[in-house]
Amino acid sequence: MQHFKNNPEYSNTDHVLNPKLFEEAYESIKNWSGYQPSPLQDLNGMANELGVNKIYFKDESERFGLKSFKSLGGAYAVVRVLKEHLQTKHQGQEITDEDLKSGKYAEELKNFTVVTATDGNHGRSVAWGAHECGINCKIYMHKGVSKSRGIAVELLGAEVVWVDGNYDDSLVRVKHDAIENEWYIISDTSYDGYTYVPKFVMAGYTVMTYEIAKQMEEEQIPTHIIVQGGVGGLAGAVCAHMAAIWKEHRPRFVIVEPETADCLYQSAKAGKPTMVDIKVETLMGGLSCGEPSTIGWNILKDNTDDFITISDDNIKSAMRLIAMGVGGDHGVEAGESGVAGIAALMEIKDNDEMRAALGINTDSRILLFGTEGATDPELYKDIVGS
Repeated sequence: MQHFKNNPEYSNTDHVLNPKLFEEAYESIKNWSGYQPSPLQDLNGMANELGVNKIYFKDESERFGLKSFKSLGGAYAVVRVLKEHLQTKHQGQEITDEDLKSGKYAEELKNFTVVTATDGNHGRSVAWGAHECGINCKIYMHKGVSKSRGIAVELLGAEVVWVDGNYDDSLVRVKHDAIENEWYIISDTSYDGYTYVPKFVMAGYTVMTYEIAKQMEEEQIPTHIIVQGGVGGLAGAVCAHMAAIWKEHRPRFVIVEPETADCLYQSAKAGKPTMVDIKVETLMGGLSCGEPSTIGWNILKDNTDDFITISDDNIKSAMRLIAMGVGGDHGVEAGESGVAGIAALMEIKDNDEMRAALGINTDSRILLFGTEGATDPELYKDIVGS
């Protein structure tokens, strides 16, 4: 494990991610068919096992049947892009989510194509959004992504384009093909010249934080939030919204990444966005990202307290532990990337120096994000056994 203690300025992020976007996303998504808040699990047995006071675990294992928080982001961005496209064509006429999903504009949209690069879950969300709205979709996956994740996307009617290399190579290919064919990129990462759509993706993620604020009304505010890194889209959205909700009572914000894909950790050390060359793929496939999102980084650089990296060593054990339930806990289905926070706490359980550096002790109340369930069923069965 590596740790970098940041010196955040706790700056206001409204200029990066307008709070109005959060509200618009929540008001839209809460009315979608099948919407219900995901559980906030109290893992009291796990907390006792890992030497902390409380663990709150936001369980995204059943979200919209896609088994991932990503279903909130990509699909919402598809809806927003289509609505704005049609409003422009129809001179500002109001277009509703229901209009899109009912097929009212099917003829106009028959040649509309959305594309994205993905490690799995984001692509599935984009494919689902495209399917719901009746448009064309192409999902670019690198060879490190399991075939079962590709099949899940194809079952939603999207075409999978396999790319040699890693996630960043698939992103390069998407950019090229989208320009050449006039397709619309729905990416969960932002980069120079492409920041508009990723804000919708990030806004979709804050449905989770709206829910958490309501679910914790009778609880104590956490002392720590540990959230997965990746490109920084999820972390940036959670950080911005939780800071807006809890203001001066904001918890200590900790980002956890795989040690082989630690672009945010390296960026924090360098003081600027830094790309890493992923030579060894992590078991935490959804976090295998080598280049930070510019929007995410602009939030995190001034608002994150700690950046840590972990090995894959505790991932399988964490998946089994949370699945069986500890000390009376309800068993929770959590995939490889979904247990990163649990694995981090397992790694520091007997490391007094690291616990002190992170300010974690027996009084700590920690909020974790179970970002995915068994999104790769075969791998999950191999690890957990059922």
